[in-house]
Amino acid sequence: MPIDAETLIDWFDRTARDLPWRRPECTGWGVLVSEIMLQQTPVARVQPIWEEWLARWPVPSALAAESQGEVLRAWGKLGYPRRALRLHAAASVIAAEHGDVVPSDVDTLLALPGIGAYTARAVATFAYGKRAPVVDTNVRRVVARAVHGAGDAGPPSTTRDMADVEALLPVEEARAARFSAALMELGALVCTARSPKCADCPIYDTCSWQRAGRPAYAGPAKPVQKFAGTDRQIRGRLLDVLRGTPEPVWKEKLDVVWPQDAGRRDRCLASLLTDGLVEQIPDGRFALPGEHAAN
Repeated sequence: MPIDAETLIDWFDRTARDLPWRRPECTGWGVLVSEIMLQQTPVARVQPIWEEWLARWPVPSALAAESQGEVLRAWGKLGYPRRALRLHAAASVIAAEHGDVVPSDVDTLLALPGIGAYTARAVATFAYGKRAPVVDTNVRRVVARAVHGAGDAGPPSTTRDMADVEALLPVEEARAARFSAALMELGALVCTARSPKCADCPIYDTCSWQRAGRPAYAGPAKPVQKFAGTDRQIRGRLLDVLRGTPEPVWKEKLDVVWPQDAGRRDRCLASLLTDGLVEQIPDGRFALPGEHAAN
């Protein structure tokens, strides 16, 4: 059963979180920064870092003027630090080719370095009120339950998932953009993966999953993301050393972060070098990218 857009928008108008990137004064740049930071990272961790970034770098050219190393240092512990480098690269192109203003057109956004299908549509929708299907994990889950009667979404399919959401969008652009935000909010706060708050759901009466008796998800098992003991943890510890000092460091200072498995630690360091998150300067020391010239 289709989701009633007006009911969902009315609920969102009453209950939406007051997030700074949703406020009318927030620029397209502010929305882009928020969307990159929010990928796989909770709002509570993102908001203080986002506020620091926008105060320090209120326009793309300000970020583009910084070294990659300083951008990584400011990224802190948000995780997945390659996102910081992608944002820096996009800022450089926006500053050079788009008058320091984030584009509003999906295709132009897609042409920016590091900007994928989700981010391009999210920026066009949430910054500029465009009508475009914005599909993240929360939206896929709401659609799976409310429309298809399934306990959760199956494996992602960009074509199918965007077609599903496209069919639900109101025709009028501003309403479509508001509906997209409401759909995402519903999945984040009410129609959650493990403990959905169905009694609080504004579309409870028409939800196909409810009408079917809330059947359990019967699709393929979803991979469980771990952190402790993973390469992500080791890479993060190596980066923490470099973020914590203005000077390049010798390898011995990096070795102590994971002494129990030297081979694995060295492979993680090599992967950071390959990803451009760390560089080795001529004297053999290691530094964040773009910072060694001054040392």
